[in-house]
Amino acid sequence: GGKGSILPQKGPSTSQILAFITLLPVGGSLLGLAGITLVGTLLGLAIATPLFVICSPVLVPAAVLLAGAVTGFLTSGAFGLTGLSSLSWVLNSFRKATGSEPLEYARHRMQEATIQMGEKTKQIGEMMGDKTKQAGEAMKSKGQEAGGGGGGTVTSRT
Repeated sequence: GGKGSILPQKGPSTSQILAFITLLPVGGSLLGLAGITLVGTLLGLAIATPLFVICSPVLVPAAVLLAGAVTGFLTSGAFGLTGLSSLSWVLNSFRKATGSEPLEYARHRMQEATIQMGEKTKQIGEMMGDKTKQAGEAMKSKGQEAGGGGGGTVTSRT
């Protein structure tokens, strides 16, 4: 195995990582606010419409109702558009920084980690084999010293 990497050495900069970390929750929360605002606007319309029908001669409540509905829809759309555009920007900046899609990038990182772990495991296995061999030789030499230096081979008759 060589020291070469599967991935290009160019990674995201610190400012891009910080932008990703800050814009991801901001985009998600803006999308959440867009949904909450839309649901609130629709509930407000559902509650206020019967009152408007009952009190139809009164124009001020109708104007307030329409103004609230328009404001709610516009706010919901603005939050949604802002959230989607920030998430899109984060994804595009990630693509520029890594040169690949996020899932492809993660897959390559996993492959690289697997290769490194394999090499490390092989090195540790070789090291353990060497240590075992050294320990065996040391035990053999101590056994020969303790046995009086005979060191001859033992034969058995059956």
